[in-house]
Amino acid sequence: METAVSGQGAGAGVAAEPQRLTVLGATGSIGSSTLDLVARNRERFRVVALTANDRAEELARAAIEVGAEHAVVADPAAYPRLKDALAGTGITAAAGPQAVREAAARPADMVIAAIVGAAGLEPTIAAASRGTTIGLANKECLVCAGDLFMAAARAASATILPVDSEHNAVFQVLERGNIDQVEKLTLTASGGPFRTLSLEEMRHVSPEAALRHPNWSMGARISIDSATMMNKGFEIIEAFHLFPLGPDQLDVLVHPQSVVHGMVQYRDGSLLAQLGAPDMRTPIAHCLAWPRRMATPAQRLDLAALATLSFEAPDPARFPALRIAREAMIAGTAATAALNAADEIAVRAFLDRGIGFLAIAATVERVLERMAAAGDLAEPSCVEDVLRIDGVARAMAQEAIAAQAG
Repeated sequence: METAVSGQGAGAGVAAEPQRLTVLGATGSIGSSTLDLVARNRERFRVVALTANDRAEELARAAIEVGAEHAVVADPAAYPRLKDALAGTGITAAAGPQAVREAAARPADMVIAAIVGAAGLEPTIAAASRGTTIGLANKECLVCAGDLFMAAARAASATILPVDSEHNAVFQVLERGNIDQVEKLTLTASGGPFRTLSLEEMRHVSPEAALRHPNWSMGARISIDSATMMNKGFEIIEAFHLFPLGPDQLDVLVHPQSVVHGMVQYRDGSLLAQLGAPDMRTPIAHCLAWPRRMATPAQRLDLAALATLSFEAPDPARFPALRIAREAMIAGTAATAALNAADEIAVRAFLDRGIGFLAIAATVERVLERMAAAGDLAEPSCVEDVLRIDGVARAMAQEAIAAQAG
């Protein structure tokens, strides 16, 4: 595998021919931002395939706009709407999970893997198994199946480029020839909407308040995960798989302005950081054009106007999710898969007002303890094992939430 830190990559963006591009999860936030860049740089890209879950009309509009060859909805019930919307365009249509996997495996120079959730696992592995360059924005590939995914990428000599803003920032300032000179890498966190609240105040916050992220516009689950800082725990796990560093070399700093996205500390005392406005089109563009650069409409930083950039250590008492995630990372892939599944159930329960905000992390920790005690955290050897662990964790989380309600 040509990894984000050890390989030279496929030379994306330097060829004279348009880059063949597939976008998995084209109607989500990352997919939409990717297609915005494609529309602004039409001569650079030939869109092979776009996929979505069930937003057929939106997918069809996007496919027509960028001249895609093929469009797929994962939900078969949405196929008639997709087919009707694409009638007469020459764009072929398909539906179902197998069709999504087949779209991911079509010959392409780059696949942007932005399907949300465990549904993105198999399609992204299918793309990596072809040796394609992957712009990775699906956290489940690394959180739930990091060892399996990276093994598949290595076997096919795939190139993995991190789309997530923090990992992309580290990628940009990590000197690949000096990996052994790195003391630590630091991912930054905004601290979310409750950064300054007391533990008692956090006990009573509403889902609406938790969804109001101060800097980023994101989906519901990731917004809640940002508020608990579980998302930063997931990102530490992702960094562990992406970069050849030990757990004690991975750090988090709270940075409310969300301008510095990632930093690398070297043994000579140099601290290299990547700065940028909070706009996902910047890291996406970096991956699309890598190893070169391409223009984006992202706002340029005015450091004089910003004047102050502040940093603080995360509070482990108010944000225990970071500790829970780090412990799961050290325990292994089974534990991190269970972590993700239990968190998804707990977040949904909070959004449905079934549990309080502080109960999200407590529920996840309870599930991990129960699964470890029951011997349910054996390391997975295939995706089916990951999905089994995922199912057990979800069931236990639901039981724990029901017990709290009772």
